[in-house]
Amino acid sequence: MPTETALITGASSGIGEELARLFAQDRSNLVLVARSREKLEQLAAELRVKHGIGVEVLTGDLADGATPQAIFGELAAKGTAVDVLVNNAGFGAMGSVNDLPVQKQMDMIQVNVTSLTRLTRLFLPAMVQRDQGGILNVGSTAGFQPGPYMAVYYATKAYVLSFTEALAEELAGTAIKVTCLAPGATATAFQTAANLENSLLFKLGTMDAKAVAAIGYRGFRRGKVIVIPGLKNKLGAFAVRLVPRGIVRKLVKRLQL
Repeated sequence: MPTETALITGASSGIGEELARLFAQDRSNLVLVARSREKLEQLAAELRVKHGIGVEVLTGDLADGATPQAIFGELAAKGTAVDVLVNNAGFGAMGSVNDLPVQKQMDMIQVNVTSLTRLTRLFLPAMVQRDQGGILNVGSTAGFQPGPYMAVYYATKAYVLSFTEALAEELAGTAIKVTCLAPGATATAFQTAANLENSLLFKLGTMDAKAVAAIGYRGFRRGKVIVIPGLKNKLGAFAVRLVPRGIVRKLVKRLQL
C-alpha cells in the first residue's frame, strides 16, 4: 500500500505531469492541482489504473490569493495528509516591465512566489510534526541572474532559489527534504505561453520535460538542495558567478531577443 501522498501543482502538463508519473511509479498517492479539470482527470484515471494508487483532483487558479487556503482547507476536511509538496505551477511572459500588462506581472508574482510560499507555510507544520516528507520547488536557471525583458519572471525564480536554500538550512537535521529543481530551457508549453519560441535562448536547444523531471525527482529523493539538469545549464549557472554582472545583464538581454 502507498505510504506517501504528494501534492503537485501545475500537474496538467510539462514537468508537473512528468513528476506526477514518477511519484505514481513509486506508488505514492497523488493530489493533482491545476486550472484544467479535464486534463487532470485524464491523467488521474491513467495513473489510478496503471499504478493502483489513489489520485485526487483539485482545480484552482493560483493567481487567486485565496486558492492556497482553499486547497489546504479542502484536503484537511477530507483528512488527506500531504507528505510531499511539489510547487511546480508557474509562468513567465516576454516583454519589458513598461509594456507588459500590470495585472499579468502581479499574477506572475502571485503564482510563482506568493502562492508557493503560502502553500509551503500551510503544509510544512504537519511535516515538521511528523518529521517526514519534503518540498520540491520548481525554479529555473533564470534564478541565477537578472533577465531583461523577463524581469519579473527572473526575479520570481531568484526568490524560489533563495527561499528553498534558506528553508533547507532551517530544516537541516530533520528528515524533511527540501529541493529546488532549476531547469534551463525545456520543451513544454511554457515557451509558447511566454512568447519565447523565437528567442535565441530556446533556439540554442532545449531539454525534454521527461528528462528534466527524472533528474529533479532523483535529486529530491537523494536530498539534494539544488538540482540543475544538464551540463550546459550547470555551466551557465556557474559561469554567472565569475562574469561581471553588467556583462551578464547584457548577455541575458541578447538571449531573450
